[in-house]
Amino acid sequence: MPPQLSTLIPARASSDRRAAAASGGALRRRAADATVWYLRLIAVLNIVAVMSLPFRQEVDEHNNGRITLHRHHAHHSGQFFTPYLATAGLVSAALAIFFVLVMRRRKRAAWVVNVLLSTPLFALYVLALTQHEYRAHVFNWVSAALTGLFVAALLISRREFNAVGDPSNPRLALAVGVGGVTVTGVLGTLLVHATNKFPGATLFDEIAYTLLRGISVGPLADHVTAVHAPRWTDIIINVLLAAAFCLVLYAGFRSPRGRRLLSAEDESKLRCLLDKHGARDSLGYFALRRDKAAIFSPTGKAAVTYRVVGGVSLASGDPIGDPEAWPGAIDAWLTEARQHAWTPAVMGASEEAGTIYARHGLDALELGDEAIVDIADFTLEGRAMRVVRQAHNRVRRAGYTVRIRRHEDIPPEEMSLLIDRADHWRDGTTERGFSMALGRLGDPADGRCVMLECRDADDVPRALLSFVPWGEQGLSLDLMRRDRDSENGLMEFMVVELLLRAAELKVDRVSLNFAMFRAVFERGSRLGAGPVLRLWHAILTFFSRWWQIESLYRANAKYRPVWEPRYLLFARSSDIPQIGLASARAEGFLTIPWGS
Repeated sequence: MPPQLSTLIPARASSDRRAAAASGGALRRRAADATVWYLRLIAVLNIVAVMSLPFRQEVDEHNNGRITLHRHHAHHSGQFFTPYLATAGLVSAALAIFFVLVMRRRKRAAWVVNVLLSTPLFALYVLALTQHEYRAHVFNWVSAALTGLFVAALLISRREFNAVGDPSNPRLALAVGVGGVTVTGVLGTLLVHATNKFPGATLFDEIAYTLLRGISVGPLADHVTAVHAPRWTDIIINVLLAAAFCLVLYAGFRSPRGRRLLSAEDESKLRCLLDKHGARDSLGYFALRRDKAAIFSPTGKAAVTYRVVGGVSLASGDPIGDPEAWPGAIDAWLTEARQHAWTPAVMGASEEAGTIYARHGLDALELGDEAIVDIADFTLEGRAMRVVRQAHNRVRRAGYTVRIRRHEDIPPEEMSLLIDRADHWRDGTTERGFSMALGRLGDPADGRCVMLECRDADDVPRALLSFVPWGEQGLSLDLMRRDRDSENGLMEFMVVELLLRAAELKVDRVSLNFAMFRAVFERGSRLGAGPVLRLWHAILTFFSRWWQIESLYRANAKYRPVWEPRYLLFARSSDIPQIGLASARAEGFLTIPWGS
């Protein structure tokens, strides 16, 4: 065989294997998607069946749980059964809807449960079709075929479902199930007892009727002849059991909580990366929050920091470290998210990082802009700075002064007093911040942070600002606190003092607050703005009454900064509501009692 041909054959065989593997992977993905669409259809049919109960044909359920439709006007009689999970009950609808969510996230436990439920049912249907009373109806053949196709799709897509659950889920689901069935059974039995139209029913009859009504609002419970309750009683019992069942499903299939936090070793590695590459991202130092976790690239030269909130793996800012190693860290983070069925999302990524995230399958949405002041370009001179200049002079004439120090230069007793005042001045009991806040003040490890302390004419502390390092020559705003009884304009006065005296700290750029939807406020009120932009501007202006969206933009704009866009990265548009809720919880704007 010629040498060229001998080398060509293995190469061609390898290419064929890769093509076959790719084809097999595509088939598995399509089969997995098919199972999700089947469950969606079944959920809709179940809900429609419940809502249209008074108008549809009589539904009779076998004692084995399968639906049997009796068509009294038909020319033949016989037994019917329906496809997998197709029942006239909210419990089945809830189960189908929940399976849609967890199968869509490729949870292994959901695949196992569906196989255990659908495979024996399909075998039972095949056995039933050997009997004349079932075989005579086309509907049964369709039901068996649909169930069989669902089972086949499950088996084909087996390798697609590899997301793991929390190890404590089975125990929690069992406890929730026992409690839910008990509470629902007691409430339902009391309701049945109060509304039963037939006298003489025993407690056993009422309990049996309640449990059967919990399964279906069809005539399944009519077998209990001693009980006849109003239709609204049947619906309430079915809804109660469906709600309890949803809690059991959530407990059984919830994603792992992501309890891993930043270890001392991880923090040390991140600080080394920040020493080398910290000047790239103004939000880099906030990766050192200790309620985050870090996942590193295979080389250890880059890392993504994140927190798991409500099933969302929420990263913030850009990856830390060498940009050439960012893809490895992003791959590791996305792989972990898939393994645990977490929804991946990134808050506040720069355009550079957003571009790399997009290459890994994430989509981008511009959140707003970060205000960055270049010290070399800042001045109080000129008409555009008149308002800021006048406010600064007014506060200075009132006798206020600002002291600027690195945290490491503040004696421990003074730092303790500053921390106490910062806690006292805090608006509310919750420490807010995640993507652009460090979440701690006065930690010895943060000695390079900068503290601005403002005192009034009587030398009484009235406000403070804290900035974290942004590389060697930059600062990023971390904390703003002031006495509510102090002079208006203290924050502006302190920011201006820092910008004017930045040379003392060898600082050449300062990152201020983030202005969400800044472009809408800037362009929405201009002449020639389109109707959509004007509507969006009006909506944001309305909500700014409570959330200070516009006022934050105006407060930043007065320093005439350079605006750097920041992006939200997400895998699917349908994930945005979940990501928004997780972000609100992470930032401290929303608190849920049962945690993450």
